[in-house]
Amino acid sequence: MDKIFNYINGKLVEPQSGKYIDNLNPAVGKSYSLIPDSDKEDVEVAVKAAARAFPSWSILSTEERMRIMLKVADLIDRDVDKLAVAESIDNGKTVKLARSLDIPRASANIRFYATAAMHFATDAHVNEGDSVNYTTRMPIGVAGCISPWNLPLYLFTWKIAPALAAGCTVIAKPSELTPMTAFLFSQLCIEAGLPAGVLNVVHGLGGKAGQSIVEHPQITAISFTGGTVTGRKIAATSAPMFKKLSLELGGKNPNIIFADCDFEKTIKNSLRSSFTNQGEICLCGSRILVERMLFDKFVNEFVIRAKELKVGDPRDESTDLGALVSEAHLNKVLGYVRLAREEGGKILTGGNQIRLDGRLSSGYYMEPTVIVGLNENCRTNQEEIFGPVVTIMPFDSEEEAIQLANSTAYGLSATIWTENLRRAHRVSHQVKSGIIWVNCWLHRDLRTPFGGMKLSGVGREGGWEALRFFTEAKNVCVKF
Repeated sequence: MDKIFNYINGKLVEPQSGKYIDNLNPAVGKSYSLIPDSDKEDVEVAVKAAARAFPSWSILSTEERMRIMLKVADLIDRDVDKLAVAESIDNGKTVKLARSLDIPRASANIRFYATAAMHFATDAHVNEGDSVNYTTRMPIGVAGCISPWNLPLYLFTWKIAPALAAGCTVIAKPSELTPMTAFLFSQLCIEAGLPAGVLNVVHGLGGKAGQSIVEHPQITAISFTGGTVTGRKIAATSAPMFKKLSLELGGKNPNIIFADCDFEKTIKNSLRSSFTNQGEICLCGSRILVERMLFDKFVNEFVIRAKELKVGDPRDESTDLGALVSEAHLNKVLGYVRLAREEGGKILTGGNQIRLDGRLSSGYYMEPTVIVGLNENCRTNQEEIFGPVVTIMPFDSEEEAIQLANSTAYGLSATIWTENLRRAHRVSHQVKSGIIWVNCWLHRDLRTPFGGMKLSGVGREGGWEALRFFTEAKNVCVKF
């Protein structure tokens, strides 16, 4: 069975303990590779390598850092098909989604920050002719980047790219559920000539390798994407150590549909925002709120189209939904369907595990699921499910739509469908979410801030926000 290795000090190495854990292919429900069961000893070696590399990397010209990073991006583009297949095998998503979204975005992340660093400006203030203050931004040091399993290489690069571009060295931990593309990325970094120790990838469990990264005193910043429960634990550990924190956590995002929407566009994109990547995207619109006069028409058409979605082999270009990431996660999502029934919900379609034939018979597949009849305060509408499950609720007024949208403890994203421009602005300003899409979904501009309110996180990624996070401001005052 193939082994994945840690990437430390420019080399692919075994874990210090020599121990490995199984890495499953969720489409077939079987192990296909082994990943390092790393612990604090591996993190310690990685931190020492990163600390040694930091002085030379941090003073390397921005142009030279850009050149190396662009070489890595070129290699991702060269290997897009290989990486897409690896991502699909590891995560359960379709190859066509990985090829069109995950891998191109990984390359784009690196290109964006490699070039953005060339335009990262400093400030100067002249004080009535007797002094000048200039503010520089210095790389923060060794940064810890912990990425999730749902968009593995996409979100792995979303964190490490701005850190490297800013001049930091990095200890990165991909999810233990989806480590393969981070391992392949390590090989590309070696091929591109990334200096030893600048990026170190430590694989393993969150409670061991991840916690060791968070606890290490020489790691001065933590960028984490994942669940709110884990984020709370990271914050509790990091706060007494005064580490810089960026936490992109859970979501329970409203998809608000007014009767004056472009119906066809709304239906089409609501299916995307509900079920893309099996609903395993933190930005999915899992709570669909529909103006009552459009409710029946929307529900009927939405259910018809949800039933037409094909769940099947992730390698098949005609497949719409692949496998969920793990058996445990599948059981969690199915548990929420049972809970929805207990809370009085009506399952209009889906709600069941799917058993496919042949090599896929043990895979973790589930029907797209649509639920109505629940109130906004039930657990199904309050807790993040993170699967191919949506609820649909009616509303009677703009005020009620806003109240329903804001009724959860989360505030990551929201989508608004209306042809009324004034309404779009009014509702956008009153919905408590860090990201608002009007008449679109997942339409991203990498220059914009990305992050949530309330329990959806702390801080912002994207654009200058990410470069600022991985740097510290220093003001120098010179009197004439």
